Parts: sequence; C-alpha cells; structure tokens
Amino acid sequence: MRKLLLGIFIAITANYSASAQIGKTDDVRKSLETTNTDTTAWVYGGTINIGANEGFLHNWAAGGELASLTVNGLFSGHLDRLMKGAVWTNNLDLSYGLNYMFSNDFTPRKTDDRIDFTSKYGKRLNKGNLYLTGLFNFKSQFTKGFDYSKKNFDSASTSAFLSPGYFTLAIGAEYKKGTNLSLFFSPIAGRLIVAESYYTSMSPTGAFGIDSGKTTQFQFGAYFSGRYTVNINERTTFKTRLDLYSNYLAKDKKDETGKVIKKDDPGNI
Repeated sequence: MRKLLLGIFIAITANYSASAQIGKTDDVRKSLETTNTDTTAWVYGGTINIGANEGFLHNWAAGGELASLTVNGLFSGHLDRLMKGAVWTNNLDLSYGLNYMFSNDFTPRKTDDRIDFTSKYGKRLNKGNLYLTGLFNFKSQFTKGFDYSKKNFDSASTSAFLSPGYFTLAIGAEYKKGTNLSLFFSPIAGRLIVAESYYTSMSPTGAFGIDSGKTTQFQFGAYFSGRYTVNINERTTFKTRLDLYSNYLAKDKKDETGKVIKKDDPGNI
C-alpha cells in the first residue's frame, strides 16, 4: 500500500521590545524584570506570531483527515509608564485562529478568538513591592461563535463581538516585582456583562451570566489576577496568567413558578 504523508508548517514570528527613559536606558532595561524602580520611563514590548499548518494524508494506514489547514495569529503587547513611586501598566492580548478540513467541505471553524485588555495604575505603599492599585479589564471576541457539535451549526451563532463583553473595574492591593510578577487582589470589584438579547434568550437560564432576554448584568464581588513572565533566553519567553472572580450578588435563578432552574451562590468562582 502506498503511503504518503505531507505536512507543511509555516510560522512567522516577530519580537520587539524597547524602552525610553530619562537617564541610562540599558541600566533600567536590565533591572525592570525583577525590581521596582523609581526611574521615570516609558517601556513597551510585545510579540506577534502568525502561523499556518497544512496536512495531507493519502492511503495512510492509521487513518486521519485527508486534508486540513489551520491558520492562527497572536499579538501580546504591553505599554508601561514608570514614575517615582507609581506605575501605569497596559496589556493587550489578541488572538484568532481558523481550521479548515476536507471532511466538512473546508468550512472554517474557529479554534481561537480573544480580545483581552488590562490597564492598571498602582501607587507604591512603601519601599517594597506592595501597591495600591486600580484596575480596568475588558474581554470579548472578534467574530461570531458557533456550536460545532450541531449538524447545522452555521444556522445560528451562539456568541459575537460584545456578546458577551466583560467590563471589570476594581481597586485593591498588588504585589509586584518588576515586570516578571504581578499578584492583584480586590475585595471590591464591579463587573458589567453585556450581550444581545438574541443570545441570552436562547435558554431560560440566560447566557454569560445574564438573565434570559436581558442585555446587561451587573456583578459585584472579589477579583484576583495573577501574571508571571520570565525570559528563558533571547528567543523564548514563558507567560502564565490566572483570573478568578466571585460574585457577591449571585443567587439561584428561578422560573415564573418559583422553581430553581440554575443554582448559583457567591462561593462560585
């Protein structure tokens, strides 16, 4: 049996970083990763990644998709303003990916879709690593989402840009060591969730945390956000992030007869 396995991988990666300051640029750049400096400076950097992966199988004994193509793009950037005893940080993460397969007539299916922007302003409480910080975060997506488990999935979308959209505003304490580590906790965090009624009306329990048929939902609770970044070498960077939110106002959802149709409580994260 003839076997043919063809794979093509194309990846374009661009990395850039720069800092502008009053004083010695090189000295500040080296110390920013692990220390909190009082030097006044603008610092920015980021990563752009565009990739495509194509596969073709013919008479392959193990079986597999005859032909497939995956295309994805990623941007992760930051812009920071360092000031004496304070710091203003801005992070923007964008990603989008599509997959095309022979078995579904190369109808595109999303593999990734994310818009995530965070802006924080922190005032140092002492000479150490603790800050009093205000935070704003926005999350959404670029295009419509679908439930691919359904046969005619493209007949109705399940999400779209700003459906949902999450807006979070919080004040709290932040433990920060340069640009490498940030641990933020707020016991007083407000969150506004928005979505079109078209999507929230699909279920009697609503969607995205919004009641059925409604377009907005306000939440008030506790919020934690942790980020860790380390440059392993000149070409490799490791990043990880964890966000947790608990809504103090959470309560069970009931139908018109008073029957509980969805349980919820402030302890849920």
